[in-house]
Amino acid sequence: MTDPEKHRYTAGSYGGVAPPSAGLGHTATRPAGANGLGARRMQIGPPAERLRIHLRQQLSERMAQQIRDGEAAGRPPMTEAERLALAGKILADSAEEYTHKMLTAGQDVVAPDVEQMVVTTVLNEMFGMAGLDPLLKDPLVENINVTGDRVFVRYADGRRDRLPPVVGSDTELVQLIRDLAARSGLEERRFDRGSPGVSFQLPGGERAFAVMAVTARPSLSIRRHRFQRATLAQLRESGTLDPHLESLLASMVRARKNILVTGGTAIGKTTMLRALASEIPPWERLVTVEDVFELGLDADEQGHPDVVAMQSREANIEGQGEVSQAELVRWALRMSPDRVIVGEVRGPEVIPMCNAMSQGNDGSMGTLHASTSRGAFTKLAAYAVQGPERLPLEATNLLVAGALDFVVHLDKPRGHDGLRVVSSIREIVDADGTQVVSNEVFRPGPDLRAEPGVPLRTETMDDLVAAGYNPEPVDRPERMWRQP
Repeated sequence: MTDPEKHRYTAGSYGGVAPPSAGLGHTATRPAGANGLGARRMQIGPPAERLRIHLRQQLSERMAQQIRDGEAAGRPPMTEAERLALAGKILADSAEEYTHKMLTAGQDVVAPDVEQMVVTTVLNEMFGMAGLDPLLKDPLVENINVTGDRVFVRYADGRRDRLPPVVGSDTELVQLIRDLAARSGLEERRFDRGSPGVSFQLPGGERAFAVMAVTARPSLSIRRHRFQRATLAQLRESGTLDPHLESLLASMVRARKNILVTGGTAIGKTTMLRALASEIPPWERLVTVEDVFELGLDADEQGHPDVVAMQSREANIEGQGEVSQAELVRWALRMSPDRVIVGEVRGPEVIPMCNAMSQGNDGSMGTLHASTSRGAFTKLAAYAVQGPERLPLEATNLLVAGALDFVVHLDKPRGHDGLRVVSSIREIVDADGTQVVSNEVFRPGPDLRAEPGVPLRTETMDDLVAAGYNPEPVDRPERMWRQP
């Protein structure tokens, strides 16, 4: 019989447990086959597998309790290193308790080296990415969609492919999602039958959304951004805009025009917002409001040293503690911002956002899902009516017209898989009853790339020229779009 004392771990930087890079995770992915993405599961015996399941449950429960206790006590959120150290200690203690329980019951225990391997495996599963790791490390992979054992990816050039499973079962996929969500933000994000949908950010900045219970099998969708720190020059080089549009958009930001970026799902709205923000002078104070941290402007201390990034919060299991994006936008106005940036408008936050844009925070920005630049006004009105103000359409249009200066719309040009382009730019002029009056100064061309439309108003042109805009290329079409 093994002495329980032999299963104690020497204290170290990870609570006596090897860091996630050491050892092979239970569902780790190893290169296999031509694409190097075949999955191979580590083979462990039944006693070790029972230990693994027990440790995973203990780690998940105790980590969640520690997070809740910390929030209740008002302690600052743990860093990733602190979470890793705490997880190591929990695993070491839980493994020792489990061994003692087995010995007391007269049951067999796993060998110390196998126990160490299992502990490291669980740590990998919690703080690694399991079978997702090679996909997230591939710079060409843009979207990852996992439904049970079905894995589909979309590459930056538009190609799509089906790959081997990243987990061994639906249960493991649910547990992986819970683990990733638990370490994603400032608080625990639930994922169970009572809360079957969860949105969160991965450590690398990728945006993830998962569902269970309302679907036949659990499903995870991951969206990646090709440019974590984008500039308008980068977008020009990638073919998203041309030199003239680069000059126009940069001058709109410098002239402190309020901008709404629109387009479909995964069209590059957040990347465009980052690129526009790169034109904001570094001395300005920014407050960003998002449903899930995605913009990451606060991570660029050189370009944006004075940023407060805020994320909405879901209600806890008792139905308390919810903080909506609309409330965060109202809070943002009390934080002396030079500009307020709303990551994605999707509800009643449209009213406080418009108030921010029209109450001295000129140069504010946001994004919105819309199929056309004109359709943005209908979406804004539909969202505004959801708010407690219950504004009628006419009042909403007046608010929008008084707040927004430009709508920048993105689309996918025909015949260019994976490419996104600026397709339309509208200048908001006024409101007339149930209509927002706007001029489409750049409209979709035959291939959906923007081409000159109605001229800018004289007063707007003067503002933009003073901010560095060069209108000359409009008169020389050959200097417009260039093939990427």
